[in-house]
Amino acid sequence: MSLFWVMIPQLAEIQEQMASSKKVIMREEWEKRLNHIRIRKEDMNKLVMNFLVTEGYAEAVAKFRMETGTEPDMDVAMIMDRMAVKEAVQCGNVEDAIEKVNDLNPEILDTNPELFFHLQQQRLIELIRNEKIEEALEFAQEELAPRGEENQSFLEELERTISLLVFKDVSNCPVRELLDSSQRLKTANEVNAAILTSQSHEKDPKLHSLLKMLIWAQNQLDEKATYPRIKDFLKATLENPAV
Repeated sequence: MSLFWVMIPQLAEIQEQMASSKKVIMREEWEKRLNHIRIRKEDMNKLVMNFLVTEGYAEAVAKFRMETGTEPDMDVAMIMDRMAVKEAVQCGNVEDAIEKVNDLNPEILDTNPELFFHLQQQRLIELIRNEKIEEALEFAQEELAPRGEENQSFLEELERTISLLVFKDVSNCPVRELLDSSQRLKTANEVNAAILTSQSHEKDPKLHSLLKMLIWAQNQLDEKATYPRIKDFLKATLENPAV
């Protein structure tokens, strides 16, 4: 992660120096420039802590706090409450998740009709998954159809979900992905983001934003120079420039 951190100011500096011709920067020169940049360990620890808090790794937050002395910007108990909601959605216990969200802050669902609809849609999906057909139809008619009348996108989502009932063999259904675990995760992540926002916390870890900035900076510099790029962001290794 430290390599990501130092690359951005370095890329910006090089870009300013190369306004006209495309220059070749060899690995030795590039690494020499990188080595001149110093990042405080405290800043790196804050970046890691921000990632752990935002992603909800409560145990890791507590352990990292003990090891480094870095204070999280959110109480561990609040993280655990948020993760309990996310886990409930991922397990298909949507009613329980809604109750937990309301216990945390009723305004989250009151002020976010799209999120509430998606949770109700997930409840419908779970009823269909469990082959509770009559209950699913009743729930769709009473809870979701009125919202679809007020919002065209909600109506389209409802129609997509109901189409699951048309196919005896769901594998042939064009919207079969609604029954995948990825759909649960999508809804769970949406709830997680809403809770974080209600707690005045960013929805995504700062590390994600930093990575996006690095990719953007590399793309900008590509137009002006050939240099050791990072292509594999999992390994964060520099590749020699093609000359």
